[in-house]
Amino acid sequence: MILCIDCGNTNTVFSIWDGVRFLCTLRTSTEHQRTADQYYVWFSTLIQHHGIRTDITDVIISSTVPRVVFNLRVFADRYFRARPLVVGKPDCLLPSPPRVDAGTNVGPDRLVNAAGAFDRHGGNLIVVDFGTATTFDVVAHDGAYVGGVIAPGVNLSLEALHASAAALPHVDVTRPPTVIGTNTVDCMQSGVFWGYVGLVRGVRDRIRAEYGQPMRVIGTGGLASLFAQGDVLFDLIEDDLTMHGLTVIHAYNKEHGAI
Repeated sequence: MILCIDCGNTNTVFSIWDGVRFLCTLRTSTEHQRTADQYYVWFSTLIQHHGIRTDITDVIISSTVPRVVFNLRVFADRYFRARPLVVGKPDCLLPSPPRVDAGTNVGPDRLVNAAGAFDRHGGNLIVVDFGTATTFDVVAHDGAYVGGVIAPGVNLSLEALHASAAALPHVDVTRPPTVIGTNTVDCMQSGVFWGYVGLVRGVRDRIRAEYGQPMRVIGTGGLASLFAQGDVLFDLIEDDLTMHGLTVIHAYNKEHGAI
């Protein structure tokens, strides 16, 4: 079995892949001070709850937070005797290396999304990922990541609005009943929801126009389904795209003898 770990700025997700399907997906907050032993106590407790045997032989990690990688490496080595494959490190091969400006470090999450999306849908794609940041990844005809867009994430924007405007409360992200709000909460929810629908639609259309070829749009991340309610923004929504990308990269490295 393969343990796939996706560490983002807000949450860290663990999924167990048995070669056919994901047996379970576990989520915890990202904390750089969490030790390998703490990871294992949390992980093993939930695995027992799900009734899953932990015969894990391989571990692959994608992390946008460099400080947590060390403890995740120790976690993999100590408890599974597995040397983890870390996306973005020189020893981790990619099915299609990115084509970007020299010296640019592409976020591992974007490389993984590109690999997962290409494996399922072929090339000429836009992957819109709703995370701490809202990212747009452009995947070329051969599966290479060739650039994209980074915008502030939805929850990040809401937190900034609440923190900077003393009279404005914290609100949940949801589709408001009408565009024109008649109270403060509805006004804020309308601004965030319809504002991000407009952002995604506008950036998507400009990428398509600049790319000059037909492109399909894949939505992923926790809020993709919510924003799909506001307009026809995506051709498909893939909840497990990042995890699937990790299995694709792991299989590629296995096939080419890197692990």
